[in-house]
Amino acid sequence: MITHICRELFCYSSEDILSAQMEATEAPPALEILIRDQEGFSIWTGPPFDNGQPNAKMGKVPCTSAVFSEDASRLMVIKPDCIISIFDSKSYEEIKSIQIPNLVAASLSPRGTYLQTFQKPSSPQEKNVNLWKVETGTSVYNLSQKNMTKTTWYVQVTSAYFKPSILFSYDEAVACRLATNEIQFFDSGDFSKGILSRLKIPGVAAIQLSKKPGSHVAAFVPESKGVPASVQIFACGGDGSGQPLARRSFFRCSTVQFHWNYGSTGLLAVAQSDVDKTNQSYYGESKLNYLTTDGAHEGLVPLRITSTGKEGPIHDVQWSYSGSEFAVVYGFMPAKATVFDKKCNPVLDLGSGPYNTVRWNPKGRFLCLAGFGNLPGDMAFWDCAEKQQLGTTKAEWSVTSEWSPNGCYFMTATTAPRRQVDNGYPTFCFVFSYDNASSKKFPNNLADKTLDLFLTGRNIGTEPVLGVRIKIFYHNGSLYYKKMFDKLFQADWKPESTERFGDIAELVKSVGSLRIEETKPGGQGSKPSSNAAKVNPANPLQKAAAYRPPHAKQAASVQAELFGGMAKQEISKNALKNKKKREKQREKKAAEASAANDS
Repeated sequence: MITHICRELFCYSSEDILSAQMEATEAPPALEILIRDQEGFSIWTGPPFDNGQPNAKMGKVPCTSAVFSEDASRLMVIKPDCIISIFDSKSYEEIKSIQIPNLVAASLSPRGTYLQTFQKPSSPQEKNVNLWKVETGTSVYNLSQKNMTKTTWYVQVTSAYFKPSILFSYDEAVACRLATNEIQFFDSGDFSKGILSRLKIPGVAAIQLSKKPGSHVAAFVPESKGVPASVQIFACGGDGSGQPLARRSFFRCSTVQFHWNYGSTGLLAVAQSDVDKTNQSYYGESKLNYLTTDGAHEGLVPLRITSTGKEGPIHDVQWSYSGSEFAVVYGFMPAKATVFDKKCNPVLDLGSGPYNTVRWNPKGRFLCLAGFGNLPGDMAFWDCAEKQQLGTTKAEWSVTSEWSPNGCYFMTATTAPRRQVDNGYPTFCFVFSYDNASSKKFPNNLADKTLDLFLTGRNIGTEPVLGVRIKIFYHNGSLYYKKMFDKLFQADWKPESTERFGDIAELVKSVGSLRIEETKPGGQGSKPSSNAAKVNPANPLQKAAAYRPPHAKQAASVQAELFGGMAKQEISKNALKNKKKREKQREKKAAEASAANDS
């Protein structure tokens, strides 16, 4: 019975209560950052940094990957020659080392109890997925898996992300695995018992265990032979009948992204299709569905139509750490952002802008909207409790972004190999005029951007980029620290329980008064709330400028630098000529209309 596996999910042991009491009385832990570059990984202490610069807690260790367990008790490091080393995250002493030939991927369980590895099989019969007990270094379970796909593995090894074959709940009370047409459950304390129970779901293609507690599992069944796709929620401690607690069916869906809330009461499912039959988007279409474990809600999230008059794609969605609210970024650019409560009622309109990312503060009060990837890197910081915007800034070419565990800092990083362009020192090239009579020397990145501007209508900025960077901001967008790298592979906060830190209001006061730096002009980001700033009578609040696409923001300055202002003068003459033509046409139409009325 599945009940046997999860009977301890809804009660707390004496060890858990004692641990919570100790966390409440202990001093807050220091923040730490894992940095991995070409030479290996190291650990930074802070922020705050002594003398404005981080201190390395340990020397660099050569590796190809380094990942903390979810509770930060262990650190897994993959070294050259397929050696996996497990470190204690407090002392950073190596506690176990295992060499695994033909290693492809590896993952730690949430509490660091188990190490899961995937090896390239040498024969079809080889059991190439192994589960190791970290303390003893012995294999406790193994199975055969032909291919490693994103639906079966989810861990960063080099540049790919995969989900492990055997899934654990956060407290490791539940362990399960997706198999053909079923979900297999294990005894997480004793894998020698093998498969304890099976949950039959014909056609199941993806599953996801709920967060704290791991009491439910979500399953996705793709559409087949005219039968619609579906997302279903099952109880891990059910009666074994296999009946879902909630179900949502829909057509035009090829993949699904699951987002469980904290508390395991609600599930957001982003249903994505590779093809948009309405021809509104080249990248397909997506819908946001919301299901609750009590079956009270099974339907679409009521997203408002954007300024373009079209719904558009779902860019990002994230639950608040309280589990009672979630934020969505959706629609064609400029995208719209809205905060909903757990009943799908909109509670806060965050405006619109060039955004595709939302990051919620671990304390649940602050929120960051950002536009990364092919967007220029605009960021807006909001106080959701006061419903006001705190500040705006930019972090161009960022790949990763996340709040610190105490909720006071926000870090962005430009990492390789995903971002290999515009993250090195600029070279130079010659740009010739059309008549080949003269030439000028420009940084190579400026020439590329100018060519990109004229050929594709896209401009990603004119400031030269001097290397890969890490930026750390305060909660309101004020820049705290910045560092450049020749090449950076990883920058992650060390996970910590948010309960180990004090109230966010007291933490914010401790950083003192701040001055917003690198703020962007008004009208390029979210629409400020009426409470965001007080209007000075001497400087009345001006109306926000209209949204301008990225390629039009700096086109004039690029042309002036390349052509010495000639293009601006020619464009002005042409514009004046066209203006006169339009005025004559209007006068002619007005005269014809007047003559028709007289007759």
